[in-house]
Amino acid sequence: QVQLVESGGGLVQAGGSLRLSCAASGRTFSNYPMGWFRQAPGKEREFVAALNWSNGYTYYADSVKGRFTISRDNAKNTVYLQMNSLKPEDTAVYYCAASRAKIVIPRSSSTVGSWGQGTQVTVSS
Repeated sequence: QVQLVESGGGLVQAGGSLRLSCAASGRTFSNYPMGWFRQAPGKEREFVAALNWSNGYTYYADSVKGRFTISRDNAKNTVYLQMNSLKPEDTAVYYCAASRAKIVIPRSSSTVGSWGQGTQVTVSS
C-alpha cells in the first residue's frame, strides 16, 4: 500500500557527495521502517541503510558506515540518504524500500514490502 517516490542520483566525482530522496505515502504504511538498497550490474541487491520511523534508530551496512547517513523529514514524510566521500565502488542503482511490517527492519530483500523505481548513482574516478 505504501507508495515510494524516489529522486536524486546522477554522476559525481570520487570524493563528492549526493543526496537521495524518497517520499513515502500510503496512510499508516508510510510510517513503516524504510531503507535503501543498491545493485550493481551482475551483483546481488545489497542492503545499504535503514531507518525506523517510530524511534529514529538507524542501521548501516559496514561498507557505507561512516560515509552515508540515512535521515528523515517528518514534515515532508521523506527519507534521505546522504552519501559523502563517494567511491567508484559505490556505483549502482539505488532503491528506496519500505518494510512489509512495522516490527521488521528492511535489511534484506525478503523483508521489503514496497520498492522505489531506482535511481542510478555513478561515481567517476
